[in-house]
Amino acid sequence: MARKDNKERKPIWTARFVVHEHHAKRAGLHYDLRLEVPKRKILWSFASRHKLPLKAGIRRLLIKQEDHDPYWLDFEGKIPPGEYGAGTLKIWDKGEYTLWSRKNNKVFVVEFKGKRLKGKYALVHTSGDNYLFLKMTDKGD
Repeated sequence: MARKDNKERKPIWTARFVVHEHHAKRAGLHYDLRLEVPKRKILWSFASRHKLPLKAGIRRLLIKQEDHDPYWLDFEGKIPPGEYGAGTLKIWDKGEYTLWSRKNNKVFVVEFKGKRLKGKYALVHTSGDNYLFLKMTDKGD
C-alpha cells in the first residue's frame, strides 16, 4: 500500500503559536516557543537560549516550561519585578502551526506558518524536560 503524503493525510490539529524574545531579569535573554493545544485551552511552552532555527541543519535545545494560559499568545510588554519571568517580552514570531504527527508523545512533526518560522520542524523529546528542535527541510519555503 502506498504511503500518503501530508496533502492527503489529515492533521491532528491546527492552532496558533507565538515565539517571545524574553529579556528576563533572572534568566537573561532567551526565546519562548508557545504552542496552543486547542482541546485543553493551554499553551505548551518551551525555552531556548538561542533564536529558533530558520534553516535546515540547525538544532536547538528546548527546555519544557510550565503550561501557560492562551492570554500569552498576544502579549507584548513588561512583566513587573517580583513576578515570575520579570522582564520584557517582545513577539519575535507568531502565526499558525499544524501538528501532523506525534509518536508516543516523544516525536512531534509540526508545520509552522509564521513570518519567520515556516515549514516543517521536528520536536523530539530526549530526556527529562529536554527537547531537540530542528527544521526538517528548506524545500518550498
